[in-house]
Amino acid sequence: MGTSRNRGLLALIAAGLILVGCASTTPEEDTSTDTSLDTDTVETVDRTPQVPVEPDPTITSDDKVVISKGPGMGTETLDGVFYFDFDQAIVKRSGHMELDKHAKVLKENRGFRVRLEGHADARGTREYNLALGERRANAIRAYLTAEGASRSQIEVISYGEEKPAVSGTGESVWAQNRRVAIKYGN
Repeated sequence: MGTSRNRGLLALIAAGLILVGCASTTPEEDTSTDTSLDTDTVETVDRTPQVPVEPDPTITSDDKVVISKGPGMGTETLDGVFYFDFDQAIVKRSGHMELDKHAKVLKENRGFRVRLEGHADARGTREYNLALGERRANAIRAYLTAEGASRSQIEVISYGEEKPAVSGTGESVWAQNRRVAIKYGN
């Protein structure tokens, strides 16, 4: 009688295990239709999180770049000219915020290319001013690459004193000619 009781108990345990193994762990979809709702007044709610999409930067016809200030905030055309002190190739602190924006554009848009055009005022020899314009453009390139832009995105050229922004003499004129201009292209 003991063995038949054990067999019955084993059969009961085996049947329980089979039922447990067949149990589904995912709830079944409710395919029944609730006819009590008026379908004309029911709103569909999209529960997908909405992430605002910022438009890609745009390069203008005059080689500048326009970026989004943020969702609903409009756009901003980045300043592409950076000025230097007399006989210096050190990036002024006043230009850092704007250069950070340029670096971010280049870092996030690896297909963008820029040309850094270095300039000098009319004082000094032609050769010296070409070298000074190049040092200034290289200083801007070093800043941009330190902030994440790729060196391969940046071309450096120096015009020295050959392409002044303003003609004439005097400190106010010379100050406007000691510059690096950032020109965008693809």
